[in-house]
Amino acid sequence: MLYKDVFMEVFSLLIIVISVLVGVAFLTLFERKVLGYIHIRKGPNKLGVSGILQPFSDAIKLFSKEQMFPFKSNLVIFYLAPVFNLIISLVLWFCIPLISVFLSFEFSLFYVLAISSLGVYTVMMVGWSSNSSYSMFGSIRSVAQMVSYEVSFILILLSFFFYVDGFSLENFFKYQENIWFIFLFFPLSFMMIVSLLAETNRSPFDFSEGESELVSGFNVEYSSGGFAFIFLAEYASILFMGMLSSFILLGSSFYSYLFVLKMGLVFFLWLWVRGTFPRYRYDKLMYLAWKSYLPVSLNLLLLYYSIYMMVMSLIS
Repeated sequence: MLYKDVFMEVFSLLIIVISVLVGVAFLTLFERKVLGYIHIRKGPNKLGVSGILQPFSDAIKLFSKEQMFPFKSNLVIFYLAPVFNLIISLVLWFCIPLISVFLSFEFSLFYVLAISSLGVYTVMMVGWSSNSSYSMFGSIRSVAQMVSYEVSFILILLSFFFYVDGFSLENFFKYQENIWFIFLFFPLSFMMIVSLLAETNRSPFDFSEGESELVSGFNVEYSSGGFAFIFLAEYASILFMGMLSSFILLGSSFYSYLFVLKMGLVFFLWLWVRGTFPRYRYDKLMYLAWKSYLPVSLNLLLLYYSIYMMVMSLIS
């Protein structure tokens, strides 16, 4: 019986990994289509029906290109860092609360915070091992940005923890049956969406890949499979953070068909932001994290904690 359980868990993990990779492929197609219509053009529309086979064509093209590497780079870390980056992005998905045999546990959001913070080290390794000034500057920018917005993101999540009375994603289904948290915690919800945009290096906060000044940033020396792994890791993290925000703010549940619609709404919002706003200035981005979001999230945390304690004293 134990072997069957282990086999079911491994099989479920493989299904999740394959589904995430296919989802990343179609997320890129969705992004290119949305940006195309924002620019009043069609986007990819040649391969398959309405360009539906375009992501697979891009994948074949990327992996069939010649693999280049800088002469003075640290080859072992240079090759392994993108692989570790992709593994960390995929391991994030193992905390999903499915009905089937899976790794569903009480402290799933702590697991998310612990694993997502490891992505900082892989980005740093990618930039350092390339032995390029552009790559190093891009990785320094990305590490500083991710660490800064992780602090505000954790403080924002703490306010939600008091109201769902736990650290599991399942609690967010139960406590949003009557009203979504995006309405109940509107300032925090807005700050959380902006923090996730900054943490995943999405526009208008994509400074680690500032093409105008850093020539693609920390991945400038990568080509072929290495670049494809970094690209897949980035979009797998974006997909997960979009799913996480639909859980926390929109009361999504895996047991409902509305879950896919809510996730699509969140992704459309993120792509709409990319097609609308110009890139922010880097010093203003850091000021926003440390001088605006950090004190505001701390004050709101004290406010919500005092309300929580007052309600608990009235109940008892």
